[in-house]
Amino acid sequence: MDFHLDNFDGPLDLLLHLISKNKVSIYDIPIAEILEQYMAVLHEAEHMDLDVAGDFIAMAAQLVYIKSRMLLPKHEEDEAEEDPRAGLVEMLLEYQRLKSATAFFAEKNENGRDIYVKPPERQDDAPVEYHHTVNDLIRAANKMLRRTKRRLPPPVTSFQGIVGREPVPVEGRVTAILKRFLYRMRVPFMRLFDDARNRSEIVATFLAVLELSKTRRIRLEGDGEEMELMLTNDNTK
Repeated sequence: MDFHLDNFDGPLDLLLHLISKNKVSIYDIPIAEILEQYMAVLHEAEHMDLDVAGDFIAMAAQLVYIKSRMLLPKHEEDEAEEDPRAGLVEMLLEYQRLKSATAFFAEKNENGRDIYVKPPERQDDAPVEYHHTVNDLIRAANKMLRRTKRRLPPPVTSFQGIVGREPVPVEGRVTAILKRFLYRMRVPFMRLFDDARNRSEIVATFLAVLELSKTRRIRLEGDGEEMELMLTNDNTK
């Protein structure tokens, strides 16, 4: 034998090991063979604590009893009698289920040992109040157009550029605005137009702000050049 009793949690653990080692079915245990190997392990464990050894000895006695019942001759009227190994098989199956469950939860505990979850934050149930109107946005957009007018091409060239290009999709500008919140909590309204290359992109950006405000995914704070965009609790829509 190349294993010792202190490698097992109890007699059922040892029996499962012997069944696996001999590659036999748990439902058809060769009691005589398993008992012989079981007793060999006990003989090598004479130094084991008596309190612990008691469980292993009790199981040895049960195996001897099962073996003796199986050696008794069977009569025709006893053919329907329950297999003497049935009780042992049930115990082994139950222990096997518990052992599998213990290993499963031990792995989950090990995986989650160093994971810390932020506790939920208390949500304010008060409804969101909006103090800005569409006119406020229009005034801000007009101011932005006046500020960027000197950066735009002359009127005729600007008109030709718009006609010769595909229209700028508002959905794309909505996505671009929302991406800005990946890096900061507040986004200045004026900064939304820094990368605008023509009037079409300015108009599309303005419409995107209107759409986000309408669907309450953002809210506007401040006035004039100090106006800022903030995400709301409805940003998951």
